[in-house]
Amino acid sequence: MYALVEYKGKQYKAEKGALIQVDKIDAEQGQTIDIDTVVLLSDGDKVSVGTPYVEGAVVKAVVEDTFKDKKIIVYKYKSKKDYHRTIGHRQQYTNIRISDIVGA
Repeated sequence: MYALVEYKGKQYKAEKGALIQVDKIDAEQGQTIDIDTVVLLSDGDKVSVGTPYVEGAVVKAVVEDTFKDKKIIVYKYKSKKDYHRTIGHRQQYTNIRISDIVGA
């Protein structure tokens, strides 16, 4: 059984026991979250497609940890103008583990 969920503006494939990396969530480690924006739900032979979401379907997940990704260097440069600027960015992510998928 798997589900396609929309979370924080992005879509993820959720299977029981899967570890998903999402944008940072302000939640404590070990806290349970419910995601009710299920776009598609499949249990092997039956597929339910939502309009826009499947009613009654919920994906339960547990927050594992929050971390920063590797640094990305952004370099801006304009030729013949003596302009150059270097900045860096580290995106923050949260790992969540899918504990259960409840279908409608």
